[in-house]
Amino acid sequence: MLLSTREVFHGRVTRLTVDTVRLPNGHTADLEILHHPGGAATVALDAKGRVCLLHQFRHAVGGRIWELPAGRLEPGEAPIDTAGRELIEEAGVQASRLQSLGVSVSSPGVFTERIHLYLATDLTPVADAREAAEVFEVHWIPLADAVRRCLDGEIDDSKTVVGLLRAQHLLETGRLGA
Repeated sequence: MLLSTREVFHGRVTRLTVDTVRLPNGHTADLEILHHPGGAATVALDAKGRVCLLHQFRHAVGGRIWELPAGRLEPGEAPIDTAGRELIEEAGVQASRLQSLGVSVSSPGVFTERIHLYLATDLTPVADAREAAEVFEVHWIPLADAVRRCLDGEIDDSKTVVGLLRAQHLLETGRLGA
């Protein structure tokens, strides 16, 4: 149960609070919570069985990492619309079909961000609209190779690992597990 909240920082994308809470065991604790509007990420699968991965520079992790096309939810924007918009902007493709792969949370002890995951199929090339602050290369990789890279630890971005594994499971079984 939330007892009080003190805002420590309010930025362009995130806000940091210290929440005093009563935990289910009765203990009271001060928790630092980083609030984020959430986002959407897309496993774009082309007709050749390849998925789109971005090899993207991320200052926070000190270099380039492999990621799915993804982005932040804009105010009032539905997650599925974010997924479609980011797919066009970053991968230069539009999907006729977007199917939910569920939600992923990366660090629920401190971070409120929830990433909505989608499988995009029936892709059509369109002009991309990359933002100036985005530095990445677009790669189309066979799904099996991408999954192997997840399992080998080469791909370590949590939304990307979860999205690729769920997409593979959906494609193999025709359904997502509970």
